[in-house]
Amino acid sequence: MQDYYNMNQTTLSITLDYLPEENHPARYINQFVESLKLTDTYQFGRPREYDLGALLKLVLLAYSYGIFSSRQIERFARENKPAGWLVSNQVPSYRTICRFRISDELAKLTEAGLTQLTTFLRQNKLIDDVSFIDGTKILADANKYSFVWKKNTIRFDEMNREKLVELLGELHEAKIIGEVPAGSNLTPELLEMMISKVEDHLVVLEQKVAETEKVSPNPAKQKRRTFRAKKRKLVERRDKMRGHQDQQSIYGQRNSYSKTDHDATFMRVKEDPMQNGQLKPAYNLQIATSGQFITGYQLFQNPTDTRTLQPFIKHLQQHGTLGATIVADAGYGSESNYRFLEDSLPEHTALIPYGTMIKENSRKWKSDDRKVMNWDYYEADDYYVDSKGVRFNFKVYRKRTDKYGFIRDFKEYVAEKLDENQNVISEALTPKGNLRRIQVNSAWEYFKAKQRDLLSTSQTAAIYAQRKIDVEPIFGKMKASLRFHRFSVRGLDRVRKEAGIVIMALNIQKLVTLVANSKSKRIGRENKDRFLVLFHYKETSYVTASFLLIANLVWFSSPVDGRGSQIK
Repeated sequence: MQDYYNMNQTTLSITLDYLPEENHPARYINQFVESLKLTDTYQFGRPREYDLGALLKLVLLAYSYGIFSSRQIERFARENKPAGWLVSNQVPSYRTICRFRISDELAKLTEAGLTQLTTFLRQNKLIDDVSFIDGTKILADANKYSFVWKKNTIRFDEMNREKLVELLGELHEAKIIGEVPAGSNLTPELLEMMISKVEDHLVVLEQKVAETEKVSPNPAKQKRRTFRAKKRKLVERRDKMRGHQDQQSIYGQRNSYSKTDHDATFMRVKEDPMQNGQLKPAYNLQIATSGQFITGYQLFQNPTDTRTLQPFIKHLQQHGTLGATIVADAGYGSESNYRFLEDSLPEHTALIPYGTMIKENSRKWKSDDRKVMNWDYYEADDYYVDSKGVRFNFKVYRKRTDKYGFIRDFKEYVAEKLDENQNVISEALTPKGNLRRIQVNSAWEYFKAKQRDLLSTSQTAAIYAQRKIDVEPIFGKMKASLRFHRFSVRGLDRVRKEAGIVIMALNIQKLVTLVANSKSKRIGRENKDRFLVLFHYKETSYVTASFLLIANLVWFSSPVDGRGSQIK
């Protein structure tokens, strides 16, 4: 600190070119965006044309600092020196930033950038040919009390139709409309016809009222009042029916949605401070990682991870980022997923345990005589014998179709009722006197045995053990470091674009950490080490009116240990 400090004195300011410090995230973001070779301009801002690369650099740096508001990003660009360096001190307005975050250009840039970064990391062996898959819930920008439930919609629609049937019956007794057959499908169009008939009858009543204006009490006025009320009720019931139909179209295959954000689904999130398991509007973010770098992501509206695996794997395969080994937790283990991986990806290895895998290895499970897996099976004659000596013979094949259309095949076995002396075996009967039956899913047992064999070997078990330290820390960095718990935009398409910014910011943070650690710590085994120099800057200065600093990026590789890297 200088001894004399006075802000009011007259000084001669000399403008110097600013350059962020070495290993600053702004340098990496700048070089990364420049490598995309953008030539287009962003057409929707003030001014009308704004540099697309500058906007992307600013947004990526702001998100890496945990700044997600458009107004705060504008202030960040004005007051932060690295941010001002990225945009060349041309601060965009918050409206421009807000429009850019939901633009189609951003979706293309993040998708291309993620693919390019993954290709670079794979070429330099910074990531393995393994895809660790996991998901987390991110809150939507919606009111937590704006829920609409599918079961309630169905119940209210049934109640509304019952009231309509009563109302149409009253109109039929009054000979205003014809009889509506029982079981008829009431539609808003049919109700429109009924309303028009009531209106025609009201026109006739208006004429009668005019003709008998001086009659008191006037029966025509009483009828007019009655049918006006019935018409009003018909209109209300018709509007409710249309509202229920609109809600059904919004649901799709979901069971709920938010009035504030129709694409958000109510899910159980772990970030509830009261620990009361309250449902909140959120999105299910699925990511694939390798070496703690995110190689792919996708957003889903359903809360369970089981139904997200197949479309997510197809997404990774389409973008060429799917590894040869697929690792996920037990939440993804289902027969439909195993069958999909077996049929569609036979060259890939899937390490996905099923839900009861740990329990089946326990002593309690293995000693439970009610479990069919603990019974004796005789393959030659295809029958089971339980712990009580009751024989179950094969009887018929069964099929079950779930609500998503997946078909499961079962083999049904029935207990033998009589013994050798033609006496009834009491153990073969249920408490109600029926024959005991069991159903065995052979395909499910095959997939379970396959996963048990894969995860019991030391090599594959070591790969699966890496899941906890590869994909789980990403969510910790996202929610604890960046403090990203909630989206700032609404709608699935816009939310997907914002998620892409967060994913790229996390990857850049990991890249910065990787290079910083490689400089501070030398890792080495000469026989199998690899050394990667990520960033090398060449600085040149010229003494003119101002200083000029040129930064060039040079990629080259040489031996170093494992995934580490170091700059000589």
